[in-house]
Amino acid sequence: MTLNGLLVADKPARMTSHDAVAICRKRLGERKIGHAGTLDPDATGVLILGVGRATRLLQYLEALDKTYVATFVLGIETDTQDAAGAVVATADAGHVARGDVEAVLPSFRGDIEQVPPMVSAIKIGGEALYKKARRGETVERPPRPVTIHELELTGFDPPTIRVRCSKGTYIRTLVHDIGRALGVGAHVATLRRTAVGPYIEAGATPIEQVTEAAVLPIDAAVAGYPRRDITREDALRLAHGKAIAAAGLAGPYAVFTGGALIAMARDEGPEARSLCVLVHASDLSGETAQ
Repeated sequence: MTLNGLLVADKPARMTSHDAVAICRKRLGERKIGHAGTLDPDATGVLILGVGRATRLLQYLEALDKTYVATFVLGIETDTQDAAGAVVATADAGHVARGDVEAVLPSFRGDIEQVPPMVSAIKIGGEALYKKARRGETVERPPRPVTIHELELTGFDPPTIRVRCSKGTYIRTLVHDIGRALGVGAHVATLRRTAVGPYIEAGATPIEQVTEAAVLPIDAAVAGYPRRDITREDALRLAHGKAIAAAGLAGPYAVFTGGALIAMARDEGPEARSLCVLVHASDLSGETAQ
């Protein structure tokens, strides 16, 4: 029987997100598994995985805010903006006090722009930046808008920040820019993702302990979206790609019938159309499959 659901995993350091997916495929005996946003190999923490049909919902999880805790080193810049890189600049940071760091943080809260690091997966000229970086290349990268919802200094020995931010934010670049603002440079020493939207580290399962029991019901993937319950007749229409009457809801919403999640949909004027369908029309002839 195919397994369908959401897995909130806790990724260890020195493991890529792709490796984490591969391990979970083996442990669960399920080929169809994907992740909602990568986590750096040296970073630890919450990695959201979709299992089976839940992979179709990953796009709705990727947009969720992320929360991180990062420690960093003042006075040293690296070419990767973290501890894995080669040192490219140093400065005496002995005079920098906790109050100095706290004084520059307000300028990094809210809507800001970041220049993506060369080790990112963003494509320029049809190729990921990290591939260019491996060849020793450096190219111009246009700044990208991101939002820092929360940013606080939670410790100073070592300097530690807690960040809640929008999709696409690079914590290593945030730390790099904070170091530049202080005039001494900085790089990330350790990074942990503590939450993805409502999914927190306390509810995450270590990768090496993943079993079927850790897989949440598929509707856990849309917990943050409005819910709409429809008749089986309307469910069949959606499953066949047809429109139904609008719900009067803003943005994407989760569609249920008979207590089961069957689709994500959006209103388009007087009609509602499916964005993704999680069941086949044949599933609706009897009890809806989860």
